[in-house]
Amino acid sequence: MAAIWLAAALRRAPGLCGRAAPVARGAVGLAGRCFRRAYAAGPAEGSPTFGFLLDIDGVLVRGHTVIPAALEAFHRLVDSQGQLRVPVVFVTNAGNISQHSKAQELSALLEFKVGPDQVILSHSPLKLFPQYHDKRMLVSGQGPVVENARALGFQNVVTVEELRTAFPMLDMVDLERRPRTMLLPRSNFPAIEGVLLLGEPVRWETSLQLIVDVLLSNGRPGADVAVVPYPHLPVLACNMDLLWMAEARMPRFGHGTFLLCLEAIYRKLTGRELLYEGLMGKPSLLTYQYAEGLIRLQAEQRGWTAPIQTLYAVGDNPMSDVYGANLFHQYLQVGRCGVQAEERGSGSQQEQQLSATQRCTSILVCTGVYCPEELGPLEPAPGEPELPFHGHRDFGFRPGLLQASHVVKDVLEAMQLAFREEGWPW
Repeated sequence: MAAIWLAAALRRAPGLCGRAAPVARGAVGLAGRCFRRAYAAGPAEGSPTFGFLLDIDGVLVRGHTVIPAALEAFHRLVDSQGQLRVPVVFVTNAGNISQHSKAQELSALLEFKVGPDQVILSHSPLKLFPQYHDKRMLVSGQGPVVENARALGFQNVVTVEELRTAFPMLDMVDLERRPRTMLLPRSNFPAIEGVLLLGEPVRWETSLQLIVDVLLSNGRPGADVAVVPYPHLPVLACNMDLLWMAEARMPRFGHGTFLLCLEAIYRKLTGRELLYEGLMGKPSLLTYQYAEGLIRLQAEQRGWTAPIQTLYAVGDNPMSDVYGANLFHQYLQVGRCGVQAEERGSGSQQEQQLSATQRCTSILVCTGVYCPEELGPLEPAPGEPELPFHGHRDFGFRPGLLQASHVVKDVLEAMQLAFREEGWPW
């Protein structure tokens, strides 16, 4: 049933309803700039049996600057008709932007038209959680959080700032923002029914305080708390990256660091573990299953009839990109029998297509978080202590999953390697 749900959700996603119409002229991009069309029906050199899942930060860009190797790679990846030669989906753990805006941003940087349905943000799989879409959810993050939440299906959301306005006495860390007079909390404020963590907020102390207040009070932060409820309200979180790479020489804190703080505070106050109803973004299996579905539908829209058997996942972060790709590969190898049995029981041809992928090959590049000269090897030397685990608590730690199938200099070498492995001319 999960496979049916995933396929149906992908079918309903914008831009993925049926085959793409042929495009007769080049797309006009940002500020009137013309881009090569990279996602349209038309003649192709053949039906590929492989595709790419590409990370963005540290692989294609550093901050707002494109990595030169990425430009050259996409010049080669686009054919003479201005179309991608193989299916490509951009899989990022960023979440403080909309799919449409991220696609526009990539179009400008990579100099070809990227469609919103080629972009997976950390929160994209939240479309697959309809049981929470009508709940009153407290949403944390930055950027267009309300718009993003509604685009994902959540229709009744409250921001941290709105909660702070309703209960001004809750936020007391910043002396400049403390109320000057005693204000009564709103008595008619509807109870919150869940927490939606879309990405790292700007004011961590405010978000940490108010999220904990909501969890401890069972969604009524203005009320007296006699007994702390447990299990607490449902929490859905996106992007578990402890670190990410921008223009600075050293990696920056990511949303995984914020989650670590939230978990530590909750455990310290209650003696219990913070629970998650769902964790989205790499290395979550759900994110890779969602990406596989988009790759398959993209191939279908292009009229490619051969099943996509191999996905090449290119990333710069061993803990999110490599670990997630290897986890998905392991799922494809070990979990296939169970999945196929479920598919046979349903008799759905659509479900069977979901299992066409046979392998996911992880490729680690050295243009982002991972830099062998600075970080050293991924395994400790004999007699040395174990390397620190930068992944999320709920994923455990299997060191073998940190080992990439290939380590290359940049995304250009990664694509060249994949084409060589598949016997395609590069």
